[in-house]
Parts: sequence; structure tokens; C-alpha cells
Amino acid sequence: MPPPIRAGLVLGFSVAAWTFVMGFTGWYRHPSLLRLFWLVVPMQVGILVWGLRTTARDSSYLRQVMNGLNATVLGAMIIFTGSLLFTTVVFPTYFADLEALGRDLMAKQGLSAAQIEAAVKAQAPMQTPRASAMAGAIGTVLTGFLTSLIAAAFLRRKGTPQGISHP
Repeated sequence: MPPPIRAGLVLGFSVAAWTFVMGFTGWYRHPSLLRLFWLVVPMQVGILVWGLRTTARDSSYLRQVMNGLNATVLGAMIIFTGSLLFTTVVFPTYFADLEALGRDLMAKQGLSAAQIEAAVKAQAPMQTPRASAMAGAIGTVLTGFLTSLIAAAFLRRKGTPQGISHP
């Protein structure tokens, strides 16, 4: 299996698995533990760097960026599908749970009922399975693209100086 495909599969299924860990443990319902979801960012960076290291010897800068982007797009498709499964089948009350948590936190911060309603109304368009899954996929692609641009500068074939041959 080509390394970018392997890295994309590992990326997609790892992030999807972490999402389900957050769900099955109920951590997404706790204000302090909800932040643990963001561990997907260093997870993605690590997986992409791992994947790009396996192609570095035979790849130019542009090829490395493309390898990282290919892995990222495949991972994003899996993450999108996993997110839809998570919010529509396995945890259909996910958005209601998050709304209740948000209302509670805003009330504890001293916001008025009108301010809380305005905030909930403003967040409502993103609180759907499709919008949430798309946001995750887009975030994955953007993070992967930036990671690939940076990592490819360090993890790629170096030009051979003239007059020196390598076996």
C-alpha cells in the first residue's frame, strides 16, 4: 500500500476513533474534558510527519506536499463519515448535549437569558451533523496542508551536489 494512502487511513481512523472515545466516555459533556478533543491536532501532525518520513528519500518538496495533501484528503473523507455516524447514529443527542452544556456555562458566567438565547441562535447553523462533519473535514485539510508545507521542507530528498555521486 502506498505510504500516503496508509497515512491517510491511519489519520482518518485514528481521529474517528478518538471522537468515539470522547463519546463513549462522556467526556464531551464535561467542560474541562471537552478540550481533550483537540488532541486530534497533534495526532494529525504526528501521523503526517510519520507518513512523509516514509516518502522523503524519493520525493521532492512538491511531491512531499502532494503526498501529505493526498493523505490528508483521504483522512478527511474518513473523518467526515465518522463524524456523521457519530452524530446521527451513535450519539443522536450530541448537539442537544452540547447546547445544554453551553447554556449552563454561559449562565455560570453571568450572561442574561437573552444573551444566552442569542449565542445559541448564532451557533445553531453549525450545530448540525453535516455542518459539524464538514467543519472537521475542512479543518483536517487545512491543518494537513500547512503541516505538509512545513514538514516537506525538512523531510525530502536533498539535491546531490555536483561532482559527488551517491551509490
